[in-house]
Order: sequence, then structure tokens, then C-alpha cells
Amino acid sequence: MGQRLAAAFPTAFIVSVQAPYHADFGRGFQWFSVRDVTEGNRAQRVLEAMPAFVETVQAWQKQAHLDVARTVLIGFSQGAIMALESTRDAAPIAGRVAAIAGRFAELPTKSAPDTVVHFIHGKRDLVMPYTSTLAAAERIAALGGNVTADILPLAGHEVNADIIALLIERLKHAVPMRQPGDAGGATLNVAPTKP
Repeated sequence: MGQRLAAAFPTAFIVSVQAPYHADFGRGFQWFSVRDVTEGNRAQRVLEAMPAFVETVQAWQKQAHLDVARTVLIGFSQGAIMALESTRDAAPIAGRVAAIAGRFAELPTKSAPDTVVHFIHGKRDLVMPYTSTLAAAERIAALGGNVTADILPLAGHEVNADIIALLIERLKHAVPMRQPGDAGGATLNVAPTKP
């Protein structure tokens, strides 16, 4: 994904941040343990992991000489959870958040007016149901936030070429709505099924 983003945005400073802990299951890394995670304890685990996440993003912003408005956080799965949950902070850390196959730990109760949120989710995702994206996008829109949501009918819990192309399209062409009341409704799209 990083190479495709770099080609699409040749002047961008692109960083792939590794979460600090080895994954409980399979390969990879995690910000918080998913072992025995439930709806009841997920939010607390995210809350405990958030300071390290914010510090990491801010360190890269400082190194790249980027402000919040020019920062885009792109997360997949647990990375998407962390990026989305960072929009709850009084001082946002990104002007845009793109969540691929992710969700909020808990739906927000207020919007982050200076952050545009893009959701991309596969309808066949068996790890995180796509309905969490629909609920979150509807909530953000109802709160007056800037949001897009795309559901891909043939995608699962993955980052594939179609998802990357859609992400690039959203980042290039989804214009943030900055006037009060302009973000009165979410843009919800379901991609057509390929033959």
C-alpha cells in the first residue's frame, strides 16, 4: 500500500508505523491485546494504548514538519480502531482518518469537526462486521461531522488493490466540508458487484 500511496502522492511523507507489541494470534503487531477482547473491555484497552499511539504520530509529525491539518492517518483493522479513536481527543492529531476494515471501540458522542473520516469496509469481513462502519458513518453524519463510507461487496477483512484504489480516490477527491451544516449527511456507497 505504501508504494501505491507514494506513487499517487509523490510529495507526501509516508510512514508505516508498527504497533509496539507482537500480535496475540498469527503474525504482525498490535496496539492492544485482542486475547479475550469483548465489547465490554475493548474501549478500555484502546484508551490505555492511545497515549503511545498519539506520541508516535506526533513524533513523526515533528520529524516531517507537518501540522495536524496535513496529516492523514490510514489504519487497517486494529490500526483503524486506533486512528478512529484518536478523533475523540480534544486536540485532534490528523486532518483526515481513513479506516479500512475498522471500527470505533464505542460510537462517538461528538464529532471531530476538523477531521474528515473515510471508511472503507468489505461486506464479507468476518472479523469486523461492515455494519460497524455503517453505524459509525451514520453517527458521525448525525453529529455534523465530515464522513464518507464505502462498502465493497466482494471484499473481506483485507487490503486489496480495489481498496487501495478507492482509498486513493477518496484522498484525492473527497473534499472536506468545513462550513457549519455542510456535512449534514454521510456519503454511503456500495460498490457494484463485479461479474
